[in-house]
Amino acid sequence: MLENLEPKIVWKYFEEICKIPRCSKHEEKIAEYIMEVAKKNGLECYKDEVGNVVVRKKANGYENAPMITLQCHMDMVCEKNKDVEHDFSKDAIKPYIEGEWVKAKGTTLGADNGIGIAICLALMETDFKHGPLEFLFTVDEETGLTGAFGLKKDFIKGQILINLDSEDFGVIYIGCAGGGNSTIKLPLKYEDVEGEGTRIMIKGLKGGHSGIEIDKGRANSIKLLARLLYSINKRISKIEGGDKHNAIPREAVAEVLAKKEEIMDKVKEMEIAFKNEYSRTEPNLKIEMERCEIKKVFDEDSNRKAIHLLMALPHGVLAMSQEVKDLVETSTNLATIRTNNELTIVMSSRSSINTALDATMQSIRCIGELAGAKVEEGGKYPGWKPNLDSKILKIASNAFKELYGKEPEKKAIHAGLETGVIGEIAGIKEIISIGPQIEHPHSPDERVHIESVEKFWKYLLHLLEKTAKEWD
Repeated sequence: MLENLEPKIVWKYFEEICKIPRCSKHEEKIAEYIMEVAKKNGLECYKDEVGNVVVRKKANGYENAPMITLQCHMDMVCEKNKDVEHDFSKDAIKPYIEGEWVKAKGTTLGADNGIGIAICLALMETDFKHGPLEFLFTVDEETGLTGAFGLKKDFIKGQILINLDSEDFGVIYIGCAGGGNSTIKLPLKYEDVEGEGTRIMIKGLKGGHSGIEIDKGRANSIKLLARLLYSINKRISKIEGGDKHNAIPREAVAEVLAKKEEIMDKVKEMEIAFKNEYSRTEPNLKIEMERCEIKKVFDEDSNRKAIHLLMALPHGVLAMSQEVKDLVETSTNLATIRTNNELTIVMSSRSSINTALDATMQSIRCIGELAGAKVEEGGKYPGWKPNLDSKILKIASNAFKELYGKEPEKKAIHAGLETGVIGEIAGIKEIISIGPQIEHPHSPDERVHIESVEKFWKYLLHLLEKTAKEWD
């Protein structure tokens, strides 16, 4: 099917990879295949405790050059259309050509990051001039960066890290955000009551990714609900909102001890205010109310602390990068809230500067503790601060310009990547992320641009030789 595409060696391997099951947390077969290819080519290879694989290839013509680690992840997001019969644990992905693109029949293609794997396998077999090379294949990138977190410092030896998980040809990524979660638990005391209450629901918000879309000016349903509860000043029975730590909450609901008629005017007033504030970004924002039975409410002290805590907690962009134009450097997302015997709030914070991330999480801790809450921190991973003076960036930019006559774009992303984790563990400072053009990853619409794969292959070969030749 793909045998006539160029470069043939890359597409050969990609077609083979499509036959191998490799959903996240089930990378055993693809790891085995990679090691078979490495051994067939006479290369040393190793597998660590968490399932990561490393392969090393000796230099060809530049023995004194620094070792370059080329890195990609072995797992893929396994999604299919509802009308498609497909068992990802055993059925092959079925790639096909549509115009300028390679797609899959009814499923995710797995070009993210299967193209990266195929390119690495092709490099193992290809005879070209280069310095010492190391190929790192990680597990479980898509659901938690488990492979990257599980790396031991001595498992990889490279001094330069080139990640092959970018999806924009002609763009060199030079930074990403680190992150961490804060869980705030405020003890609650209740009073038993019997009365008519009102359920207030904030709906219709766009939500979105709490990193990449945090700067889009979208509303946070929990923060709006907090403002509304502060305004009406009624006793609360229940608050819930948000779904995932990495998503801006779209909906939130509270039940309060007050008849609908008592709070109608104030709720309508706040709805008008919210719609005015978010007239462009949240055209479908709405507040709904319905009657409900109330049997218990927060006592006065708990009620005051809960509302004040929600009002005080930050949300949104906290700082913009001083290095990269229009890049969010630091942000936080008030992600979820639940009530039981305690009010549980999850905050998700991000920054490309680790000290700024620490400061943000410390601020959240202080706010929580001032309210009398217990604050726990977890899920923390390091960022990758953009460095426009990076040596590998300069060489990569020049290599691209030499081949294609124009400067590549330099970008950073306000989301977590493996590069930040790997660089931190291995002590690697010279890092870039590049790749061919892939669109709609993580969905059955996923596709990879054929010509960009050929151009990227030529670029990577040129970059590897140029780096070995020019590095001091």
